[in-house]
Amino acid sequence: MSPGGPPLGGVRILDLSRVLAGPYATMMLADLGAEVIKIEPPAGDDTRGWGPPFRAGESAYFLAVNRGKKSVVLNLKTEEGKAALTRLLEGADVLVENFRPGTLARLGFPPEEVMRRFSRLIWCSVSAYGQYGPLSKKPGYDAIMQGEAGWMGLTGPPEGPPTKIGASLADICAGMVASSGILAALFARERDGHARRVDVALFDSVVATLCYQAQGYLLTGEEPVRSGNAHPSLTPYESFEAADGQVIVGVGNDSLWKRFCRVVAPELDRPRFEKNPDRVRWRRELRALLDPIFRARSLDDWESTLGGAGIPVGRVRSVADILESAQLRARGMVVERTHPIVGKLRLVSNPIQFDGSSRAAALPPPTMGQHTRELLEDSG
Repeated sequence: MSPGGPPLGGVRILDLSRVLAGPYATMMLADLGAEVIKIEPPAGDDTRGWGPPFRAGESAYFLAVNRGKKSVVLNLKTEEGKAALTRLLEGADVLVENFRPGTLARLGFPPEEVMRRFSRLIWCSVSAYGQYGPLSKKPGYDAIMQGEAGWMGLTGPPEGPPTKIGASLADICAGMVASSGILAALFARERDGHARRVDVALFDSVVATLCYQAQGYLLTGEEPVRSGNAHPSLTPYESFEAADGQVIVGVGNDSLWKRFCRVVAPELDRPRFEKNPDRVRWRRELRALLDPIFRARSLDDWESTLGGAGIPVGRVRSVADILESAQLRARGMVVERTHPIVGKLRLVSNPIQFDGSSRAAALPPPTMGQHTRELLEDSG
């Protein structure tokens, strides 16, 4: 923790978002010191009921993305609820919402009018397709975006169907983009005094991650294809079956290839495979030669041999293996908080490190409406 205190100390965020992308963004900001007030409808955030797994009636899904927040229950369809939100806006720096475009305006909170009244308010909207465009009114969850924005078309073996990524990365990416946009808007406001409207779309966020795959198409007009665990532009840069599990190797340049050949198979150091474009061209032939070599030795052996030669190597691990690993403990990436219902609760921490330590908000995820009276009395 830096001597100056949390980076966002004194910043108040009203979080009207639900499910994952918006709540992930605001949790990241709470970890950085912001006071985050989670505004929930009378039925609560949808993810309070998403499960299993549950513990003591609390959803793992909700607990994963709502630490560091205070929960206030408001019915924005009533005059009382609207008046309460207006009072809370008076002390807010940021409002985050992920309603369909136009919803808050219909409830009596048009963004332009609200931002004119509260001139320092940064308004961040997170939605499926953004605030404008032909699809702007269309709803969408993470799985829809993985299909619509290209990930599924790139994921899975060449001979198999398009495959969803195992984690909800469309939401997580949009949450990271939203938190980055909010931080930039806060920084700009400190310089010029002007608030900004931040518009984040899950669709845009996923498309941006296509990166070199998208650029390849823009350069050549050739459609990228699914390649399983292989890399379209490098090889060997993929997983292999070892004697006791899957090993992943990353030969990212020709110098590493020379080293790889020296410790794995000197007979592969031949002109046909000397340069990476040639190895990619002859990928199938090279793979056929490497498969039996990798199957003959254990994961420990491969990690020792390749790692000892400075070649990036790893193994396919389970979530349990990762969360109980010495590396995660050393990095402080699992923290413990005391939840009012669950009791001792372990949580995955914020990956941002300040001065050699990981940062996670002190408050556990809130129970529904836990802070309603406290915060509405403060604002009244």
